[in-house]
Amino acid sequence: MGLRLLACLFHLPTAVIYGSLSLFVSILHNVFLLYYVDTFVSVYKIDKLSFWIGETVFLIWNSLNDPLFGWLSDRVFLSTQQPGAEISSPEVVLKRLRALSHNGPLFAISFLAFWVAWAHPGLQFLLCLCMYDSFLTMVDLHHNALLADLAVSAKDRTSLNFYCSLFSAIGSLSVFMSYAVWNKEDFFSFRIFCVVLALCSILGFTLSTQLLCQRFETDGKGKWDQESTLKELYVEKLSVPQEKRITLAEYLQQLSRHRNFLWFVCMNLIQVFHCHFNSNFFPLFLEHLLSDQISVSTGSFLLGVSYIAPHLNNLYFLSLCRRCGVYAVVRGLFFLKLALSVVMLLAGPDQVYLLCVFIASNRVFTEGTCKLLNLVVTDLVDEDLVLNRRKQAASALLFGMVALVTKPGQTFAPLIGTWLLCAYTGYDIFQRNPLSNVVSAQPKLESAVALEPTLRQGCFYLLVFVPITCALLQLLSWSQFNLHGKRLQMVKAQRQGLMQGRAPEVKTI
Repeated sequence: MGLRLLACLFHLPTAVIYGSLSLFVSILHNVFLLYYVDTFVSVYKIDKLSFWIGETVFLIWNSLNDPLFGWLSDRVFLSTQQPGAEISSPEVVLKRLRALSHNGPLFAISFLAFWVAWAHPGLQFLLCLCMYDSFLTMVDLHHNALLADLAVSAKDRTSLNFYCSLFSAIGSLSVFMSYAVWNKEDFFSFRIFCVVLALCSILGFTLSTQLLCQRFETDGKGKWDQESTLKELYVEKLSVPQEKRITLAEYLQQLSRHRNFLWFVCMNLIQVFHCHFNSNFFPLFLEHLLSDQISVSTGSFLLGVSYIAPHLNNLYFLSLCRRCGVYAVVRGLFFLKLALSVVMLLAGPDQVYLLCVFIASNRVFTEGTCKLLNLVVTDLVDEDLVLNRRKQAASALLFGMVALVTKPGQTFAPLIGTWLLCAYTGYDIFQRNPLSNVVSAQPKLESAVALEPTLRQGCFYLLVFVPITCALLQLLSWSQFNLHGKRLQMVKAQRQGLMQGRAPEVKTI
């Protein structure tokens, strides 16, 4: 039975195994996004100054580690290889898989560091965030880079992304299960739950990367044997002068001239901000806009749906991408976000059912857009390869440079959100006053009664004006992005031509 199971696993399609890696990230990362702020604010009682210091340091590190790790991983691809030492595609894939096999388990271990108090709350908050993000960055960089390295055609990349979305949806079930064990007063059950999730993630990373490594080691060996045979029929060509090694400054200068890259990161910065704004403030919106009008089970359902539906919805979006192209689908989602927000603003905060639909759909469509943008980055990888005539696509490095500009949106989301809420309503999430957090049998103070309508109104305006502003800015920047249609087809054709051009010319027999 065990041997039969191993045989079935070994014969799984590459796209399925690649997509399964998303499962082992999402089961942990969704729980992290939902509970890490609440854990440190409500359970560990972190003070406001320490929270802001931790988020500020995290902002800097979160932005720098992506291009740093990407440069360390891919800098060799930017220079011309010595004759006879060209890096083949299976070798690039194997390098990324080995990195995933090491960093995946370490990512799961760093996830566990959040849920046990082992230092001063401010120090633990800072160290946990930086350590967790470092390993998450390594996993994301190499996993996303494989999307560009495993396939060139839009159809194949869409297939790979399809399985990523499918397994991410399955991984989001951890949000439903976490709701059953989450208890601020008794943390033991939640800690056991997190340990079980981490063990599943470690086992999954180890098994998946080993299966893929065995597959590409076999493919790489076969390709090496074939190329050794072809060299006997190789037609001697004129020697090409060796290019100099490209420095980081020269690479940044190349990116500064990459027009589509610049417009994309402007749009994606806003998208990352909006995604994390929705994640951070979803519980707050449920509490102050709907808590008195819906049951706890309905709130739990909305919370779970908001994490699972984006991945399931993305399966439909990917089918649209095959027919209409990624550019058109993303632009349509921006228009949809703008239209829904305007309708909600005109309807007002008293339309309970419409408010439930809007809160859930706002997160669903925003997260769904985020899932599609990796396909756009892979197209930018192709364009970067063609424009600069690189020997090998620097996939991880370009993903890292995108993150350098866009990752600050993760930190801006809670900081700007809490600042706007405090500026408009005077409500401070760090306030220890149990005014609005604990149900009490005592009569409410006048200040509490006066605060509640203002707080509810403030949450509503925050809920609708943030997506309206984001959608308008994104439509403006996305209209300047021209890597679609005929230009995209030309870039892909040229990349395939460059890849085929490197193969040794064979004398016709």
